This record gives sequence, structure tokens and C-alpha cells, in this order.
Amino acid sequence: MNAPHQMDHEEILRARLEILRREHRDLDLAIEALQEAPAPDPFTLKRLKKKKLALRDLIARIEDMLTPDIIA
Repeated sequence: MNAPHQMDHEEILRARLEILRREHRDLDLAIEALQEAPAPDPFTLKRLKKKKLALRDLIARIEDMLTPDIIA
């Protein structure tokens, strides 16, 4: 009988990366919609932008983990 497939570390990182990218796009759309509102709440806008930046940083860290270091 076959053992259930377990994801290795790289597969887990790639799946997490896809989820984070989706969240980043969703936040981008939410920020855009909020900015187009007649009277956007500046605190909500600031909070969403801060979260978007944090996601971008996390995405960059995971991409660095997945990209092998190549010394030229």
C-alpha cells in the first residue's frame, strides 16, 4: 500500500508563496476600491497598505529561500 504523499519543505514554501501572492493581489484590489470610494477611511487605507508591504517582504524572503545562491 502506498504511503500518503507528504510535501517536502520546498513544496510547502511554494504553496505558501502562492497563497501570499493571492493575498497580496486581493489587498491591492481592496486598496484600489477603497481609494475610489467617495470618502475613504485613511486609517483603514494605511492599515491595508502596511499589511500589503509586510506581505511583499514575506514573499521576497520565501522567494530568496527557493532561489539557490549562484556565485558567478
